[in-house]
Amino acid sequence: MTDKRMINAATAPASVGGYSQAVEVSGSTRRLYISGQIPATRDGHVPARFKEQAAVAWQNVAAQLAAADMSIKDLVKVTIFLADRTYALENREARGLALGTCAPAQSVVIAGIFDAAWLLEIEAIAEC
Repeated sequence: MTDKRMINAATAPASVGGYSQAVEVSGSTRRLYISGQIPATRDGHVPARFKEQAAVAWQNVAAQLAAADMSIKDLVKVTIFLADRTYALENREARGLALGTCAPAQSVVIAGIFDAAWLLEIEAIAEC
């Protein structure tokens, strides 16, 4: 059985919105590394707006988890790459919708993303 302990040190800045500063995992038997999931559907469609792109990217993360017999609740670390910092608030909202009460450790990086049409990309680590 995997035990996860969310850590938010009292002597460090608090997290801002829905994630943990650190996640300790003990008793883990399986670890899944999920490559960057893009905001494209299986048939290659990329929505124009950030909100829809984020939903697709999170659906792709969930699909990889399901293929490994895992779920969102098994996420321990998420890295989100944004094409521009103007998407920060929309990203936080999309993450909240996708993760609910799950609060893995998280990093957000503003980066030039491989395809100019993509406004974000999400990679993750899950353990169970």
